[in-house]
Amino acid sequence: MSKVVKQMQMDSLNRTFQGVRDLVLLNVVGLDAITENKMRLDLRKKGIRLQMVKNSLCRRVFTDLGLQVNNGWEGATTVAWGGSSIATLSREIDALLKKHAKVMKAKTAVADGEEMAFDVALKIPTREQAIGELLGMMLAPHTSLLAALQGPSGQLAGQLAAIEEKKKDEAAPPT
Repeated sequence: MSKVVKQMQMDSLNRTFQGVRDLVLLNVVGLDAITENKMRLDLRKKGIRLQMVKNSLCRRVFTDLGLQVNNGWEGATTVAWGGSSIATLSREIDALLKKHAKVMKAKTAVADGEEMAFDVALKIPTREQAIGELLGMMLAPHTSLLAALQGPSGQLAGQLAAIEEKKKDEAAPPT
């Protein structure tokens, strides 16, 4: 392949992955064309794209873009990117891996430009989950304070109600 053609391919990859910070590297070998096309269409509806790349050229482009990917460059490589976060992307890819376990394998994941194991990427919470956890942590002290205030006052109210009930029983005339 001539230098001009390689440079054209690198420029194309550079334009494609410009601004991409979350992605998954896959090994997809042996998938028939019809299944692959259906899989790509289903992923595209979810905002996820797949592209098979030449390892040496893609590694250079990723380095230029500031993506640190050191592993996963052996064998055929397909890059998956898109979705709202690395969590959603990883979960969608994991569903595909379970469905096509014989022909697809995850090599590695990249979250915010940093390489990580695919298993770790699966455990990262989505944006909505992270916000929910944060709100729960913020509200936890208030909940504890309310419980501490309500506990003694609830006991006092129960004791007063028992005393009032006892007085009603004593004041009631015998029949």
